[in-house]
Amino acid sequence: MSFLNDLFIGLDATKQEDLQERLDIVEHKIKFMDKMPVALLDVNNQPSYFLSEEIALAGGMIESDILNAAFVIYYQPGKTLTDLMREVPAVLDSDWQAVKNNRIILLNDDVNRERSAENAVSLIEDMAEMLHPGSFIFGHEGDKWIRFGA
Repeated sequence: MSFLNDLFIGLDATKQEDLQERLDIVEHKIKFMDKMPVALLDVNNQPSYFLSEEIALAGGMIESDILNAAFVIYYQPGKTLTDLMREVPAVLDSDWQAVKNNRIILLNDDVNRERSAENAVSLIEDMAEMLHPGSFIFGHEGDKWIRFGA
């Protein structure tokens, strides 16, 4: 959690406690769930490891073999949800488990606009909701990310 510790530096104690409490809720719930294999790809289907720590804290694990990924998250800095909706369909492969199970997720680039403790915690919550639907509801689906049905 070192990247989060760095982001927490300088926050007042109340804000730190609030963010830590939000993280603790996610951590406690995922403790009882299986780690979900996730492929994080750009619009050229190139693997990315940029959000690996956030995925791990949300109950996922990076899967390098896309055929074994239960979820595929498309994320590329500078790409909006509209951009991703336009570009992703052409690069999907119907043989992927994630495509067959409608577990394709498009993530907006606003996670990269400001690297703050609040944004990082919010992203971890969103990823927990993506990877464990029904167990978490934080309300950012449709705004910051969407499930994409192929």
